[in-house]
Amino acid sequence: MHEQGEPQESHNKIPKGWLLFFFGGIIFVIAYIVLYTPAISGWSFYKEFDKEMASAAKTEQSVAVKHYSGGKEAIKDGKEIFANTCAPCHNADATGGIGPNLTAATLKFGATQKDIYESIANGRPNGMPPFLQQVGSEKISKVTAFLESLRKK
Repeated sequence: MHEQGEPQESHNKIPKGWLLFFFGGIIFVIAYIVLYTPAISGWSFYKEFDKEMASAAKTEQSVAVKHYSGGKEAIKDGKEIFANTCAPCHNADATGGIGPNLTAATLKFGATQKDIYESIANGRPNGMPPFLQQVGSEKISKVTAFLESLRKK
């Protein structure tokens, strides 16, 4: 019956489901490469990210920054925000720790209300991260009022 002594399975065909899966996988990989490779399609995650960041910057710039200088309620709120957000680096009394002393008469990046706001909102090189996205402009203004009250004492 068998001339070679071993059974031959050369007459069996690959199931159609496996063939569909194999060719479907090849088509998917080719389509994915064509659609998502920047050199071929021009699409890039970085372009999308830059667009989102630009639109977020426009919306944030359109918000008017309130100044709470001398407002007792704002200083109280600013103290709470400072204790929760800033105290780990600047100590609870703002005398410095990891971050600089914020009660000093002069500060490295300026001691005006605008300079302090910019430092908190946009961060500074070598350690100060930006907090505008996490805290928001109103809370940053309250923290600024609190820091001004500390420096006037």
